[in-house]
Amino acid sequence: MILDRTVQPAIHDAIEFDYKLPPLNSVKLDNGLPLYWVNAGVQDVVQIDWVFPAGLWYEVMPSTAHATAGLLKNGTEKFTSAEISEALEFYGAQLKVNAGNDFATVTLYTLTKHLPSLLPMVLEIITGATFPEHEVEIHKRNAIQRLLVSLRQCEFVANQRIDALLFGEAHPYGRFSRQEKIEAVTRQDILNFYKENYNLANARMFMAGRIGDNEVKNLNAVFGNLKLESKEPSKLVFPSAPVSERVQRIANDADGVQGAIRIGRLFPNRHHPDYTPSVVLNTLFGGYFGSRLMSNIREDKGYTYGIHSSLGPEVNGGSLIVSTETGRDVAELAVKEIYREMELLCNEPADEEELLLVKNYLLGGILGDLDGPFSILQRWRTLILHGFTEEHFNNNIRIYKTITPKEVQLLAQKYFNPTDFYEIVVI
Repeated sequence: MILDRTVQPAIHDAIEFDYKLPPLNSVKLDNGLPLYWVNAGVQDVVQIDWVFPAGLWYEVMPSTAHATAGLLKNGTEKFTSAEISEALEFYGAQLKVNAGNDFATVTLYTLTKHLPSLLPMVLEIITGATFPEHEVEIHKRNAIQRLLVSLRQCEFVANQRIDALLFGEAHPYGRFSRQEKIEAVTRQDILNFYKENYNLANARMFMAGRIGDNEVKNLNAVFGNLKLESKEPSKLVFPSAPVSERVQRIANDADGVQGAIRIGRLFPNRHHPDYTPSVVLNTLFGGYFGSRLMSNIREDKGYTYGIHSSLGPEVNGGSLIVSTETGRDVAELAVKEIYREMELLCNEPADEEELLLVKNYLLGGILGDLDGPFSILQRWRTLILHGFTEEHFNNNIRIYKTITPKEVQLLAQKYFNPTDFYEIVVI
């Protein structure tokens, strides 16, 4: 059939499409270690994630979660830091370790054919890290140097302080780096955190790429033979303790010409029925380039190059935060306009055309995510780590498609009360 190029192709809104997560395979290795894997993509590449309950939530000693993640591949009982780096470079692979608020993740990217060669080294890194004293000292010096440089930037200070305002500085989600905390961390603190929280018995494995049963067998041959000793991580409880002073102004640089604005409040996480419809509200408010905040404060007023509002859903809580940087002379005017946009969303329902644009933006992003193996894996991983099934994804799609202007307005009235927000400007 010859394509008639004189006829314009039909244009469809993203809202018209059907959405289905590609299938996820789930197996247990010989020792019971759970593995979730997705066969997708056309390139012979693979991503494997080992996810541990080893984020900031599990810290007893501040700064140990990041230190442990940063040092995990800096030496084991069999390999030095240099040998690990050389092996990864030889195979053209990447091994990343990241600690977030709730989880720590070890991620391997490599060509599929190199898995048999790399997996034994990854196992050694995960189970046999030694955290040499000299590596600990180098890490601490570098972390302090990065912190001192970052503290000169008003946006860095604002990001630290808004979390502390929302949750309290003693809370894992509100805790921020201080030089004295980094200096106080010892090798033994890191070893204790590692032994307590990087236990493979508590890990979940995720794999995606052009893969199949052979790659599952490779993983089982290396990780399935290890004897697992199940031990639940410590059950720590950190009630939120926000400070009473909701509005703060911080002078960080006497000669600074820019102010960093953060306005935020505590917010439900993914398990609350308001969360998914609030994704639509937040996107309309400040979650994409065509949002109300961008149209007003960037396009109309010219106070900033960019402004964004975001939801931060964690396992044990959440937040909504508006972030922007402006000239110091217009910072207070920008703050007023942010609250003005909240008020408008409370008082006037969005029109159908504007809401349709937001729906198409959200659903179009999901269409893109469902096109690549690694983004598909990320969708599944988020569901599994938060205790959801595929039905949660399907329900989200339904809400994105059907939410009405009135429902969005009611959510705004519920969550956009200015007295619920903490406000900080750092100059």
